[in-house]
Amino acid sequence: MPFRPGEEHESLRHRIRELSEKHFKPRAAHHDETGEFPAANVRILAEGGFIGMNLPEEYGGAGLDMLSHAICVEEIARCCATTAVIFEVHNTLHSETIVKFGTEEQKRRYVPALASGEKLGAFCLTEPEAGSDAGGLKSVARLDGDHYVIDGQKRFITNGEVADLYLIMALTDPAKGTRGITCFVVEKGTPGLSFGKPEDKMGIRGSSTTDVFMDKVKVPVGNRLGAEGEGFKIAMAALDAGRIGIGAQALGIAQAAYEASVAYAKERVQFGKPIAELQAIQWMIADMATDIAAARLLLYRAAELYDQPGRHTAEIAMAKLKCAEVAMHHTVKAVQIHGGNGYMREYGVERLMRDAKITEIYEGTSEVMRLIIAGSALR
Repeated sequence: MPFRPGEEHESLRHRIRELSEKHFKPRAAHHDETGEFPAANVRILAEGGFIGMNLPEEYGGAGLDMLSHAICVEEIARCCATTAVIFEVHNTLHSETIVKFGTEEQKRRYVPALASGEKLGAFCLTEPEAGSDAGGLKSVARLDGDHYVIDGQKRFITNGEVADLYLIMALTDPAKGTRGITCFVVEKGTPGLSFGKPEDKMGIRGSSTTDVFMDKVKVPVGNRLGAEGEGFKIAMAALDAGRIGIGAQALGIAQAAYEASVAYAKERVQFGKPIAELQAIQWMIADMATDIAAARLLLYRAAELYDQPGRHTAEIAMAKLKCAEVAMHHTVKAVQIHGGNGYMREYGVERLMRDAKITEIYEGTSEVMRLIIAGSALR
């Protein structure tokens, strides 16, 4: 299987890199400092045709493959990790999930607005007592005539209060455990739907991360995604797509750290010569280059497998695990290469280090990825 992107993919990379360098990179530190949601960046991505790029053309998308999406997330994250996760969650976890599991009426109703960027999506699975244990949900949905009534709380929701549409997982039959989870499309403004305060995060600070509260939220039966009890299956399929995106985000962060380290090593003079001539620095740069190349191959393989028949959860977990750990390890090394300057916000690598950490946690921790991989290997 060829893992080198073709001409069309590289052309796409050039376009998104140019856009990201021009619009996102200069403002990345501002969004980190202030926590301001980068609404202008989302609008620019929509105007460029990148929002909804992975959605079918018949619903207003560009019909591009998962590798195209991964390349775009990677290049956006190389300039602004905050913008990358907003883009990723909207495109895959939310919008693609509606395309894959929605009825034709649901797709016609929601996807065109999602593909154009008119509406922003969020994915609501995590709860205060259901993190890595995604099956431990407490939110419930009770059928009442032609509506479901949802009560509960979701935690750490990306795009939180800024989204327009929410995919919410809730128990319709608590006695069945994961087989009793059902997925619903809930529109902002629905009575009883409210939001917590924006979280004060270590990294990706410009993305809106909030709790989502449901207090007797009435949702029409027509807003149920899939059949009753299919919510866990829907969530796990969505997470396969999401993990490719988060792997790409991590890869972009690592690439930015590598490029900053190479540039700094060439210009920083110590002991009468650039530190790039010191073997200790050379070895860190060599390890960065090698690990990033290996992570990229795993990620691109996972992206290509995603568009082929069957489930490829283990291969996707490998890619997400490797990319996240490479990002964390080498952003720390980037700070070390920069020395005292690396600890200062002016140079930006400390922000990369803070942004990298979350990639080892969300969309499945590194420990959960290892469980998935081991489960496949030992089956």
